[in-house]
Amino acid sequence: MYTAAGRLDRNAQVEQYLPLVKRIAHHLMARLPANVLLEDLVQNGMLGLLDAMGRYAEDMGAQFESYASQRIRGAMLDGLRENDWLPRQVRREMRRVESMVHRLEQQNGRAPSEGELAESLGMSLADYQHLLQEARGHQFLYLEDFGGDEDGDFLDRHLGSSVEDPYVLLEDKDLRRDLAAAIRDLPEREQLLMALYYEEELNLREIGAVMGVTESRVSQLHNQAVSRIRARLFGEPPKTGRGKKNAAKAGKE
Repeated sequence: MYTAAGRLDRNAQVEQYLPLVKRIAHHLMARLPANVLLEDLVQNGMLGLLDAMGRYAEDMGAQFESYASQRIRGAMLDGLRENDWLPRQVRREMRRVESMVHRLEQQNGRAPSEGELAESLGMSLADYQHLLQEARGHQFLYLEDFGGDEDGDFLDRHLGSSVEDPYVLLEDKDLRRDLAAAIRDLPEREQLLMALYYEEELNLREIGAVMGVTESRVSQLHNQAVSRIRARLFGEPPKTGRGKKNAAKAGKE
């Protein structure tokens, strides 16, 4: 991927990693409503790829494709946040769900069932499941999304310097531990779903085939699982927009 003059051919590099951008876009599209266009995700992802190409250095300790994948995904999520495509009423209702999950867990010492959540929210089970479907794309859960704006993102803090801050390493270690514990405490079926989606990178249709449920049902269960995790990590959702930005960075809204 070098020109005749021995310089890195950026056009050839972009062409090589375009399939990566498209693969990540298709993976995200599985959890997004129909009004989000694949072309918009790809366009934002290309900006992330170019950013990765400009920032990457071999001494970061990570392969370029791994580094670029996070930059590409982050650029796509940033684009979704800026467009604010999810109705505010749905956002409010999902914050109410998270609050109720936290309350019932504290009260009963276990993860509440769908029926318990629906009843406590004053909804029928069908209406609750419809809300989960309407909230498709409300929550994204990637570990690097937990980084604060002022400190840079997860990759910058870990790969941008050869000298690592022990406090930062401890903070990220604690977060990983808490996140792993929250996932372990999910109901068994939701644990399986999270593993298939985030580790095996199956799409919702493929997960549905494995679990024997419809794609829409997988979407519902995914939203519910992430609501449980957010409630476990952050407790009561913040009431203000500013508080939500600081505490719910995991959602990448």
